[in-house]
Amino acid sequence: MLAAQRQELILEQVRRTGGVRVADLVESLAVSDMTVRRDLDVLEHRGSLRKVHGGAVAPEGARTEEPGFEAKSTRQEDEKHAIARAVADLVEPHSAVGLSAGTTTALVAEYLAATPGLTVVTNSLHVAEVFHRTARPDQTVALTGGFRTPSDALVGPLALASIRGLNLDTLVLGVHGMQERAGFTTPNLMESETNRALVDAAATLVVAADHSKWGTVGISTIAPLDRCDVLVTDSGLPDAARAVLTEQVDRLVVTDARPREERG
Repeated sequence: MLAAQRQELILEQVRRTGGVRVADLVESLAVSDMTVRRDLDVLEHRGSLRKVHGGAVAPEGARTEEPGFEAKSTRQEDEKHAIARAVADLVEPHSAVGLSAGTTTALVAEYLAATPGLTVVTNSLHVAEVFHRTARPDQTVALTGGFRTPSDALVGPLALASIRGLNLDTLVLGVHGMQERAGFTTPNLMESETNRALVDAAATLVVAADHSKWGTVGISTIAPLDRCDVLVTDSGLPDAARAVLTEQVDRLVVTDARPREERG
């Protein structure tokens, strides 16, 4: 088993039970004590868990902690690029598309920058900047007003006023976490309200979320799983999660971020 696969299994257990014991992981993963502790060191460095005597637990404040854009942009980079390419293929030229804030949606913007005739509505400073750089004359980009969050989203009454009354063909939504009971979630209450307004404005909801988002629960739900028309994720998603999402969402798209020569 590869280190990345072991670490995902460890994280899945932490998300499910709140903590893990080194001795239990040694037995269930059939690896040495040193290997488990090395995996825990890696995961703690990423902020995915907190080491304690004899094991590890979920990081404190996980439901309300909101990492900044730059911190999140270095996580699961290959997976996010694969997801962003697949999402961009779902957006029709000459359509009205919403893009919420997030590192994955900012990459989607990069892949959409050459798409003709788009009308883009976003509450993301980074998304707006992508389209500003390319400046296609046949594209229209509307940036909402609002207060800025740590993830560089614009939220609050001004953002809501900008969104309400709009009719979007597609919304591309980035999320902090997704879970069977809680649905798609965020750690920011005001951002949740803004994202719900974007969801309400869209005919089709496309969620872009890499495998690490599964099992993570933010304090506020944006939408239940069954509101999603298309969920685009990556092949690191555990089988149990695939089963739940296949049943709940209309369409599950699983991308492969590995180099072509490594694929089976």
